[in-house]
Amino acid sequence: MSGAYLVLSRMDIVANLADGRSGQIAYLSSSPFEMHHILCKMDSTPQHPVFGHLLLPNVTNDTPVPCVVTCHGSRGWVEHNQDHMNNWLEAGIAVFRVHSFDAREVISTVDSQMMVTHAMMLSDAFEALKLLNTHPLIDSDRIAISGWSLGGTVALYSAWSPIAESLAPNGERFSAHLPLYPAAHMRPEDQRWESAPIQILHGEVDDYTPLVLVHGLMAVTKESGVDMRLEVYPNAHHAFDSREEMTWLPNAIKLDERTVQIDADGEMWGEIEEGIRIPLNEPLQRKAAFDAARNVGAHIGGNAEARKRSMKDTLEFLLEVL
Repeated sequence: MSGAYLVLSRMDIVANLADGRSGQIAYLSSSPFEMHHILCKMDSTPQHPVFGHLLLPNVTNDTPVPCVVTCHGSRGWVEHNQDHMNNWLEAGIAVFRVHSFDAREVISTVDSQMMVTHAMMLSDAFEALKLLNTHPLIDSDRIAISGWSLGGTVALYSAWSPIAESLAPNGERFSAHLPLYPAAHMRPEDQRWESAPIQILHGEVDDYTPLVLVHGLMAVTKESGVDMRLEVYPNAHHAFDSREEMTWLPNAIKLDERTVQIDADGEMWGEIEEGIRIPLNEPLQRKAAFDAARNVGAHIGGNAEARKRSMKDTLEFLLEVL
């Protein structure tokens, strides 16, 4: 057991929130490596403690409030994430901030994308959703999910029904999905999606998680009647909603136009070159794909106009759907 799990194991790990607590909350989750494991191998994936922080808005009565489960990106929690959350809290929306990296003693996955994956974070998010369904001050019919970059991928694919069915077999579902600059590279053969609205916010010139992947996913899901919306910010890069100077990350693992396929049996694969298919279910397979693709180097940085607009857009979407 790692140091993080030892510390968490000594905390008050809860199975429900009927006592109405807020602040730091430890609960059980698991660490499936890939979507394949969520779809095919959850029975053999052990549970372990993780934690999050429940932040409640200042309200004067006991009427249950809506909530957003939030998921960080590959750099962990950064300042501009909290800026959004503060706006939501001021508008009367609770926030459950999931600490997937801290719970696993990881600082960043920018250069590896191996130690904590979107699949692990999906497990953390759905377990948080189940907990929040038991909180007397949270309206269980109005729990959304949002995330940035890697966390945006979580917020996006948590709307894919096979994932929701595996991680929440009793029917707990997010009522809205708000991904910011997600990696939209996965193409499921099974095109069943939840009916909740999905609002994607993306930068026009993002070279980390390219916009073309979002357009491709939307074209596929449109045939299934998915309520997937897209707001594009002109001349905006990855992390456009931050105040950070434009920065080049030379070792950041990035995406191009290539996609990952997920077949009806939960098997994952991709093409490194046309006609050359490789499996992508397991850690060594992902590492081999990264080494073969050699896709590294991306920009991150704020855009003042996009930041201003996105702060408004995220709040307006949540107020509309929650």
